[in-house]
Amino acid sequence: MKTRNILLIAIITLLLSGCVVYSFYPLYTESDLFENDLLLGEWFEDDNQDVVFSGSDDSWNFTHPFVGDKNDGIRNKKRYVLSLTSNENDIVKESKFEVHVIKLADEYFLDFYIEDYGDDDNITLADLHLVPVHTFAKLTVFDDKLEIRWFDPEWLEDLIKENKIRVHHEDNGDFILLTAKPKELQKFVSKYVDSEEAFEDGLAVELFRKK
Repeated sequence: MKTRNILLIAIITLLLSGCVVYSFYPLYTESDLFENDLLLGEWFEDDNQDVVFSGSDDSWNFTHPFVGDKNDGIRNKKRYVLSLTSNENDIVKESKFEVHVIKLADEYFLDFYIEDYGDDDNITLADLHLVPVHTFAKLTVFDDKLEIRWFDPEWLEDLIKENKIRVHHEDNGDFILLTAKPKELQKFVSKYVDSEEAFEDGLAVELFRKK
């Protein structure tokens, strides 16, 4: 099911969770991207993992998008489309995100961005107040498991208030939006890649490969 309402629910849930750092620009440039199959396939959350993007019984399905004509069978292996599917009370919901993998300071990172809002029918007032943003997370790859950890927004807020970090941003009193461009973002991420405090209270998800 690919409708505007379902995608909006996914975005609203993420934004109201208040547990990730938001960025206006992506973490990557085209030159940072490389072909890989690290995420390819279908993954499931641990039963004890808090659900953020959608409902229960979640499936995370990463695919490489087709390049040009689908009939050519050529896929872009530098990019993923993430389909998040949930099934609650026999109602299947799906949302799609664009995901890129880059490597910084010998660690993998993911950049998430909403792919589209579906069709333009039935635009609501809520639609006009939502702006897609990037979020980025540290990725650790095991044999049959992925660990994805987002930066803690409260940690970032404290650093900014105490003038311990300089990164372009806007603060409207409710949340901080990073406005730094990719190279500046990469310096910020690389500096704190090994900081436990940076990730300690941020969103964390474990995904297990479908057997």
